[in-house]
Amino acid sequence: MSIVVTDLRKDYGNQPALKGISFEVKPGRVLGFLGPNGAGKSTTMKILAGSLPPTSGHATVAGIDIQQDSLTARRHTGYLPEDNPLYVDMYVREALAFMAGLHHIANRDARIAEVIGLTGLAAEQHKKIHQLSKGYRQRVGLAQAMLHDPDILILDEPTAGLDPNQLQDIRTLISNLGRKKTVLLSTHIMQEVEAVCDDVVIIHQGQIVADFPLAELTSRYASPSLEALFIQLTTN
Repeated sequence: MSIVVTDLRKDYGNQPALKGISFEVKPGRVLGFLGPNGAGKSTTMKILAGSLPPTSGHATVAGIDIQQDSLTARRHTGYLPEDNPLYVDMYVREALAFMAGLHHIANRDARIAEVIGLTGLAAEQHKKIHQLSKGYRQRVGLAQAMLHDPDILILDEPTAGLDPNQLQDIRTLISNLGRKKTVLLSTHIMQEVEAVCDDVVIIHQGQIVADFPLAELTSRYASPSLEALFIQLTTN
């Protein structure tokens, strides 16, 4: 159940956001998708999640072409967008129950309880979402993405707003999920990539400038660290 991107391009008018990128996210691995602001990360993830059409190129999710059969592809995908849209006037458990209904989840009460436990929302589950801190709202967004037990997770900065203790919990969760699922993770935190990712893709100005297993960083590049390599490849 991989993600395969081939020569993907996205233009906004005369402005190219993606300039024909290609990469693969392999099953049972977490890929860190890195790049400076405006590099094309969120555009790529929106296309893969089926919420934005590409200008040209192809992408498959779990072997399904996202343009030919977007609905089926999305059934296999859990997506946490950068802006984390939530129904803030709903209670946490109520919002998850609503999403479970949309996904036609069997045994929904048991699954909701399981996801609440996994994301550390037990103490907050009876609060309205607008009452939660940003960090707990991120947890709700992650819970929604996981709820239907998708094969593939697309997570756009999932740990934004979390404190150090929360960071550790969510990183551990993502690492565990990555053993069973295909995970595409966008973040600006290099320590997070080193903690949870197996592979790295760096995008800059709409083009892939690096694509490698994290374990091969020092053998492939004359760079002392991932952060140093990132700065080297994205500064011009």
